Amino acid sequence: MAVLPIEKGADNEILRTVSTKVKAADKKLGKFFDDMRDTMFAAEGIGLAAPQVSKNIRVVVCRFNNGTSHELIVDMINPVITEHSDDMSVHEEGCLSLPGLWDKVARYNSLTVKYLDRKGREFVLKLKGLNARIVQHELDHIDGMLYIDRVKEQAMGKK
Repeated sequence: MAVLPIEKGADNEILRTVSTKVKAADKKLGKFFDDMRDTMFAAEGIGLAAPQVSKNIRVVVCRFNNGTSHELIVDMINPVITEHSDDMSVHEEGCLSLPGLWDKVARYNSLTVKYLDRKGREFVLKLKGLNARIVQHELDHIDGMLYIDRVKEQAMGKK
């Protein structure tokens, strides 16, 4: 396993590119997930998207229930939010790619996400609170967005 360098900067081209769909899970992707996990843990993060480590593919790693006895690390391939609550809440967010910056972001309180695991099996998770927020933040990354874009949108009155 390896700790990968994290892409940084609001104008970083890799972070601003929409990622491509993964066609199939394979051993190479499994090693990449292991490296992403190592990188996320080394950076003390709770989520990491492939673009943050220089790959524009639709892959994320999420650390759910962080700091509890029920902590769970979930690898997701081609994740898609299939439904979300109407209600939103505002909480402070930061990002490993924008070190030292924090701002308040409105996110959906709950959602359902469909994805493939590292073996290519389909899963559906219903998440709420911080776990739902993590997924929304990481999916923004694979869509070429950063949380600061959400802050700007929300300041202009958009969801």
